[in-house]
Amino acid sequence: MSAGAAPADALERVDCAHCGLPVPAAERGASAGPRFCCDGCRTVHDTLRAAGLGDEYYALREAFDERGAAEPARASDRSYAAFDRDAFADEHVRVGPDGVAALDLLLEGVHCAACVWLVERLPALDGGVAEARLNVRDARVSLRYDPTRTSPARIAGALDRLGYPAHPPTRDEGRELARREERRHLMSMGVAAVCAGNAMLVAFALYSAGEGAIAPEHATLFRWVGLGLGWLSILWPGRVFLRGAAAALRTRRANLDLPISLALVAGGLAGTHATISGSGEAYFDSLTVLVLLLLVGRYVQARQQRWAADAVDLTRALTSATCRVVADEESGALREITVGELREGDVLEVRAGEPFPADGEIVTGRTSVDLSLLSGESDPQSAGPGDGVCAGSQNLVGVVRVRVQRVGGETRAGRLMGLVEAGLATKPPIERFTDRVAGYFVVAVVTLSAATFAWWALRGAGVGVAVENTVALLIVACPCALGLATPLSLSVALGRAARAGVLVKDAAVLERLARPGALVLDKTGTITAGHAQLVDWVGDASLRGAVGALERDSSHPVARALASALADDVRPAAFVRDVEEAQDGGISGIVDGARLRVGSLVHMRRRGAALPAALRESAEALERGGYTVVAVAREAGLDGEPARIAALAALADVARPDSAAAIRALRAAGFEPEVLSGDGAGAVGRVATEVGLGGAARARVEPEAKLDRVRALQAEGRQVVMVGDGVNDAAALAAADVGIAVRGGAEISLAAADVFCAHAGLGPVVELVRQSRRTMTAIRVNLGVSLAYNVVGVALAATGHMSPLVAAILMPISSLTVLALALALLARGFGRASSAPARAASGASAPAGSNERGGLSPCP
Repeated sequence: MSAGAAPADALERVDCAHCGLPVPAAERGASAGPRFCCDGCRTVHDTLRAAGLGDEYYALREAFDERGAAEPARASDRSYAAFDRDAFADEHVRVGPDGVAALDLLLEGVHCAACVWLVERLPALDGGVAEARLNVRDARVSLRYDPTRTSPARIAGALDRLGYPAHPPTRDEGRELARREERRHLMSMGVAAVCAGNAMLVAFALYSAGEGAIAPEHATLFRWVGLGLGWLSILWPGRVFLRGAAAALRTRRANLDLPISLALVAGGLAGTHATISGSGEAYFDSLTVLVLLLLVGRYVQARQQRWAADAVDLTRALTSATCRVVADEESGALREITVGELREGDVLEVRAGEPFPADGEIVTGRTSVDLSLLSGESDPQSAGPGDGVCAGSQNLVGVVRVRVQRVGGETRAGRLMGLVEAGLATKPPIERFTDRVAGYFVVAVVTLSAATFAWWALRGAGVGVAVENTVALLIVACPCALGLATPLSLSVALGRAARAGVLVKDAAVLERLARPGALVLDKTGTITAGHAQLVDWVGDASLRGAVGALERDSSHPVARALASALADDVRPAAFVRDVEEAQDGGISGIVDGARLRVGSLVHMRRRGAALPAALRESAEALERGGYTVVAVAREAGLDGEPARIAALAALADVARPDSAAAIRALRAAGFEPEVLSGDGAGAVGRVATEVGLGGAARARVEPEAKLDRVRALQAEGRQVVMVGDGVNDAAALAAADVGIAVRGGAEISLAAADVFCAHAGLGPVVELVRQSRRTMTAIRVNLGVSLAYNVVGVALAATGHMSPLVAAILMPISSLTVLALALALLARGFGRASSAPARAASGASAPAGSNERGGLSPCP
């Protein structure tokens, strides 16, 4: 903590020469030159000036009016030495045949056009860099460089000095394969569209002209052009259906590709015969349109199911790519390596704000650890020598050294990932009613087409008539409407959900959510806001402003909650100095001349602060109720008088305003809700009572126990919907019949879950259940309409009352009808769930216990 400046100086505002934010009083100094809010901004400013880029950079930022979007530069002290190791190069560096290397990096601090300009001037700072291209949307810079003149560590260091700390992107081969497959599908759709458009122009020329209006040689030319376009469409973009039909024949399992392929091949052969003989109709225009419509339908399905193929390595989602290993314990020398090179027994140095890269035991140092992602425990916990820490938990305040015990898949996070993968692999597939009906329908169509051909051929009508009626039957019976009835309805529903911020990875979720079952809810971040808030103040209210001023520069979660709640009580000219932040949950300093100490009750007892009897009763009552209690004491003066606690601040992770109403709505829809939380019994019980769940709540539930509970409910034959937001919920989300990750959830939770709600609270879950039921109704109506259309069409074609041309016209009309019905039945879309405001914050619950709990047990 830096000391404050003189009170008179506190009234003067000085802007940082780099980012434009106010310069802290302690950083202003007496110099008349440029002044900076932090060392990072000073480093970036000096680097830009030395490279001759400063004037242009700042002018560009001003021109785009983006100075207000700036923030303090994030230049760090990282060496990036691990970027030059073989393990890093094998995973992230690609060397082309010309010897030029390519590397992608993710950058922090990218926020405006000036950032793009500056990063792309990297060759001016490092002559070995040939090109730098920055995508501001995902902050990814693509680099090409000469490996004989520079290195990844040197490039990353240059970017860091510019204020953009660099990280290697995680590689996801499955996602890259999905992108390549999507590009191939789009190319096929483009070819199909070109073929269909030109074939229709040719057909229009033939159909619109009267008898003898076109010279015979021109008519023949148009027919042959149509033939070429038709077979091009069938054999290139349409080959996906031919391959599917071939696979169906090999496996002896009927699928929708079989009648589609029969219709395409039969229509193509019939059109070829008509073209060669110069008589009859060639239906290549209809066939090319059919191919295009089918490909569009499949593309829509593939886009909606894209997320189902996403898989995220949990350890990569939670830990950084590199870490610092103590190379020599006697000298304390550090060496930066990649996480993949860690071995059991290594000693790591982990600094404040960094995640622990492996499971281990603290050797030296004390700190507070954020376990919320792994355990659901919303309160930071103290840790010191001998205490265990887990990969993925966050080091909050101190510098500690940790002896590695487990790495990679052996860590607790790695084992959770294994449970996630097992849950994803064993989740039973849903046999949709549509699939069963379509399978029977395909067999019936193929049988009827053979019977139709035999009937007309044997009764003496001739092979030409038999082929024409059979082709008409296959075209009109092409299960487009039947096959699109379900995906079109689902696509409309999923599209409306996505626009409302609810992303559904698997369309089968809508079918599952339409049925009632058990509803398992996480507490922290799901029912509650997920962060502490000040809900009560007991004792001397005149200390509120001083506490807010003392806490405003601390990064501790409790400090942030107090600073935010007490900001209005802080005097503008409040003078703070001699701030000291302890690692056991406390902070002290002098505010406007008075020494103040703020911390947990345990912290206060260790410092000998006396707790008056009147406040002791309040503290005990608040702790029993599950509140986090923070004490405020006036420190001893010159006369040696012991410090006395003058006030208590009660913090709580309060329930969201819509949680109670949402739970009532879900219970009315047939779901039986219960809460599973890693928090203490007091906090969980209070929140459960507030939102109307009563005794349907369990506290101190570990991630593995959440998974066991989900499986136990499924063993009872009940469908389970799990709603959570942390990595501790990932295994249960994957194992549940429907896993729903709410806003704020870690990346692995989103990969494990079937649904991600971008908006906070349970309101989107309520709307998703309602939309699911509307969707199932729309699907049933569309199935009935499409089946009726196919039955009538098949009957007319088989009896010779429908030509292939009429069949080809009616086929897309049936698909448009299904789409129109889906749009009409799902027109209501997503709306806001009605909710009544929750009770006042004073009735909300908080995490059990105080801010400081003592030592941590080793990771199980």
